Amino acid sequence: MKALVRRLTAWIAVGTAVAAQLIMAPSPAPKPDDPVIAIVHGRVCPVEAPDIEDGVVVIRGRKIESVGKFGAVSVPSGARIIDATGKIVVPGFLEMHNHTGVSLSDLNDMVFQVNPDLRVVDFVQFDTPATRNALAAGVTTLLTIPGSGTNMGGFGVVMKTWGRKRDDVVVRFPGALKVAQAGNPERQGGDLGAGRMGMNWIIRNTLKEAQTYHLAWEAYEKGETKVAPQKNLRFENMRGLFTKEIPIAVHTQWFQVVQSTIRILKKEFGLEPFVDHGEWEGYMNTPELKALGMPVAAGPRGFDYDRRQAKFLGIPAAYFWRGIDRDSIGINTDAPVIPQEELPFQGTMAIRLGLPEDVALRALTINPARMIKLEKRLGSLEPGKDADIAIWTGDPFDPRSRAHVVIVDGEVGYDADRDGIRF
Repeated sequence: MKALVRRLTAWIAVGTAVAAQLIMAPSPAPKPDDPVIAIVHGRVCPVEAPDIEDGVVVIRGRKIESVGKFGAVSVPSGARIIDATGKIVVPGFLEMHNHTGVSLSDLNDMVFQVNPDLRVVDFVQFDTPATRNALAAGVTTLLTIPGSGTNMGGFGVVMKTWGRKRDDVVVRFPGALKVAQAGNPERQGGDLGAGRMGMNWIIRNTLKEAQTYHLAWEAYEKGETKVAPQKNLRFENMRGLFTKEIPIAVHTQWFQVVQSTIRILKKEFGLEPFVDHGEWEGYMNTPELKALGMPVAAGPRGFDYDRRQAKFLGIPAAYFWRGIDRDSIGINTDAPVIPQEELPFQGTMAIRLGLPEDVALRALTINPARMIKLEKRLGSLEPGKDADIAIWTGDPFDPRSRAHVVIVDGEVGYDADRDGIRF
């Protein structure tokens, strides 16, 4: 019996280690003989620091090595030089609501109302027309998630838009749990889940079951109980929700539905949800969202007609001016609802409708990186971060500008001179 227990303990330890690797596959550290690229003479926008005129970004391998002013930053001998004179250098953009990284026909399985055991990582696609266009628009990272046909569609994956093989593309799995609280997942047959009360009960009950499972395993891993709980793959990935390593992307809109998101996911279970849509007066909940530190990735609809003021409002701007922190607002396309390559233009329209331009840049870079808990790797131009960089012909939010060169993990994935202008 003791031998059996030892074997089981070893198996559990191996399983735990494998799970940890799945949660975060670290990008390899640079080596002295890695290829080096130096982007020089551009206006560099680090996002988390002031802009640098006549700037330099040095890339070694897959990582940013240094950022600074030309002359103050050493350009290694033998580096490949990319002259960005007259251009703007920004981090690659991040999309927080994407469906084009997988086969669209596989996004929904609607036999059950909740499907926490489903996942998209098994059928990730790369080097497709959609990801190539996204790349050419400076979009380098996608949160690819299941559809909203059910209240809990399964787990998404964080992935890059450029890579030569699957392991290069996948950044982290699980990326986020997809939850949809109203609208699309409403059942048409009159069964449980036809209305919002039923949908919320189903979500709450599934989370209770998963929390009980997690706490049982946590007690065993801490040595508080002697017998290992039975493995249940339905809830295994959900453990990351309760350790707060994995966020929840919530398809939630309308004033009352966003209230349900706040109450159930944040207040009752203490999880890490972000509002992923937020239209139709969802911004009326801003004071509570701000108090709880809940971020918003607004879109794809960028405006609402406010009946109280009898005027149109920009949705990202409405959240911002009502108090959402400048570090907590994001913008999405729900691609292919809006084509992925239009993400910068979503930012343009947000600015046109009242969002400050510096906040719009954060909304496509460091803020979504924080939402998916990858801000130490993505979202700004800083030494040690992934070398995901776009060189624009002008202001990325000016529709007359375009991405000229886009680098992902230190590789030039798109070069307009080499590949042609894609759109």
